Amino acid sequence: MNNRENKTNATTKQPKTGSLTKISNLPYYIKWFILGIIIGVVAGASALAFYFTLKLMEHVFLGLLVGASIPEPLGEGGSLTSGFRAVRYWLIPISTTLGGLLSGLIVYTWAPEAEGHGTDAAINAYHRLQGRIRRRIPPIKLVASAITIGSGGSAGREGPTAQLSAGIGSAIADLLGLPPEDRRRAVAIGIGAGIGSIFKAPIGGALLAAEVLYMRDIEAEVLFPALVASAVGYSIFGSVVGFTPIFGYYVGTFNPARLPLYAVLGIIDGLFAILYVKTFYAIHDLFKKWRINNYIKPAIGGLLAGLIGLVAPEVLGTSYGWVDLAEFEKLSLFTSPILPLIALLVALPFLKILATSFSIGSGGSGGVFAPGIVIGAFVGLDIGLLLHYLLPSLVPNVAPFVIVSMLALFGAAAKAPLAVMFMVVEMTGSYQLLPAAMIAVAIAYLISGSNTIYRAQVPTRRDSPAHAGEYSVPVLMSIRVSECELGREPVVRAGEDVNHAINRMLQHRYTSLPAVDNNDRLIGIVHLTDILGRKGPIKDYIKAVNHVNPDSTLYEAWELMSREGINWVPVVSNDGRLLGILTMESMRRVYESRVKSLGKSVSGS
Repeated sequence: MNNRENKTNATTKQPKTGSLTKISNLPYYIKWFILGIIIGVVAGASALAFYFTLKLMEHVFLGLLVGASIPEPLGEGGSLTSGFRAVRYWLIPISTTLGGLLSGLIVYTWAPEAEGHGTDAAINAYHRLQGRIRRRIPPIKLVASAITIGSGGSAGREGPTAQLSAGIGSAIADLLGLPPEDRRRAVAIGIGAGIGSIFKAPIGGALLAAEVLYMRDIEAEVLFPALVASAVGYSIFGSVVGFTPIFGYYVGTFNPARLPLYAVLGIIDGLFAILYVKTFYAIHDLFKKWRINNYIKPAIGGLLAGLIGLVAPEVLGTSYGWVDLAEFEKLSLFTSPILPLIALLVALPFLKILATSFSIGSGGSGGVFAPGIVIGAFVGLDIGLLLHYLLPSLVPNVAPFVIVSMLALFGAAAKAPLAVMFMVVEMTGSYQLLPAAMIAVAIAYLISGSNTIYRAQVPTRRDSPAHAGEYSVPVLMSIRVSECELGREPVVRAGEDVNHAINRMLQHRYTSLPAVDNNDRLIGIVHLTDILGRKGPIKDYIKAVNHVNPDSTLYEAWELMSREGINWVPVVSNDGRLLGILTMESMRRVYESRVKSLGKSVSGS
């Protein structure tokens, strides 16, 4: 009786948020189609809010204070004839210092978690915080990042947008009373949809939602809703700012004779990915250890980034406009008051790495995705110019090397080669270079090893605290099936007609059901795909199925599900009667309860 009362009480203690909570009870694809649309709307709106806030900050700091004009990307109204101009050039370090100071004051006063690059914080929330992101973080991240980047700090838009969308996705999950696993999914979907929107790269954004969480794995369960959310977010963002790819359109063709050169480029990009990661975290850790007030650290980082900007203004802000100028070889627009052109071009990848590391590693707020792409573009420009000099007939221009290098370097640094490859392709409006990209990014990924710009990533699902219940064998072996709540799904009987079975499956939205005889003994399983359009008795379509009994361990049940690629297994008594269905979700609930009783925590530290 007590167990029954506990189950009843657990059922009645769901969040009282009205009829909206019914979404959590819908079938998987319907539920996540609806939630995908909701998160997509949030992502698109978040991307727009951040985009225009950033433009405002750029106008205030670089425009009014410095009197500067920086190149814009072709997809945002830029041209190939405008370089960097500044009326009060010497105020660049003042601008970046002031931006760092204001950003630090805002972040460390109200939400210290918003410091640094937001994507990593969102990934950490997925793995270790059950998808929980404090409500105040999204608005703080928006304002602080806009100030950091708008004042000239070297950072990207993707981190703030990712954390903004992920944070609101987490809030939506709580509002609808969704369980922790759904809240985690909402966070991952928000990451991908936000980045896909701000970069106008919906396919890449959807793939990123699944890929960026791990170093060597993907979260397949978020792909479907991420596709929906990214499409919606992209449509909303593009409807306001336009659908032209950020870096315009690449109109060149693919030359297979250059594949060996792209392989060499992949090796170089892999090495630069390592340099980017190690430099960033060396400076990040140095600032963490520095015993001065946290409010001051971003200001010092901003000052150092601004001093680099005096030498090479190409590193200021997002640097998106310089990618187009590099792609189309508008070298006369690259400028430095100190360095000659050749020295400037060679130094740019290193200077962008340093400026980004100082701007964000010091505690400033911004993303590391876009700087990684820009660093790759500068590396590609240098390698392309060298190869053009050595092999002018084979390499008539640098554009393909700039594009391929963008995705190879950051695909390796982010451990998200597939997503980044498609994102850069979407950002340049051309699929012509996909074969080259596949070669370069694969090699760069291998060369970079375990170095990742996202420290919160884990190697695989098995290493994620979020999936501890699926892979912790010792605990699973200590739990019996009899301790789990069994589902009482409908069954089909051997003597039934096919049409009755079809109607039952369609009514309850099942693709398969267990089959029993007149004594309720399990005799097999019937799949909807096997009986659609058929006639006659159902017994002709029953297939054998493995099962467990109440004394079986959860490890045995999990092993059976994994081996056969299913997410439920029949449970039968010693005399063969069907007792119910054991699902993966039921196993997870009991596992989490057991772990907590042992004094552990599934959500990690």
